[in-house]
Amino acid sequence: MLVEKTIGDYFYTTDKSKMDINAIHDFLANHSDWSKNIPFEKVKISIDNSLNFGVFHHNKQIGFARIISDFSTIAYLGDVYLLEEYRGQGISKELISIIMDHPNLQGLRRWILLTSTADWLYQKYGFEKIPHPEIYMELHNPLIYAK
Repeated sequence: MLVEKTIGDYFYTTDKSKMDINAIHDFLANHSDWSKNIPFEKVKISIDNSLNFGVFHHNKQIGFARIISDFSTIAYLGDVYLLEEYRGQGISKELISIIMDHPNLQGLRRWILLTSTADWLYQKYGFEKIPHPEIYMELHNPLIYAK
C-alpha cells in the first residue's frame, strides 16, 4: 500500500519509483558503519525486495529506511538514516511514526532492528533490548563488502 505524507517542506513516501538509489547507495556505502562499501547492485536488489520509506526535502532524498517482512508476523527495520544536516528537527521521529503506522505492518508479532547509535529513538516506539539474548543467534559477516 502506497503511503505518502507531506509535513512542511518534507515529503515522506513508500513509492519505490521515487527512491534515489544513487543517494541511498552513497550514504550506505560511504557514510554508514553497517554497510561500508556495499556494492550498488546489492543496494538496488535490497530496495527491489523491501518496503521502502524515503524522506525528501525539495525533491532531494535526505533519509531512508526499509522493512523486510512477511506482512503477517514479523518485520525487520533496517538501513535507517537521515543526513546529518537534517537531524535534530523531528524528521526521523516522523519517519519512524510513518513506518510504525503503515497499514501493512499492523498486528505483527515481532519487530526486529539493530542499532548502535539511536536506541533512544526506537525506545519511544516500544522497542527494547532483547530480554533473552541467549536465544538469539546470527550468522554475520561484517567484512563482506570489504575491498
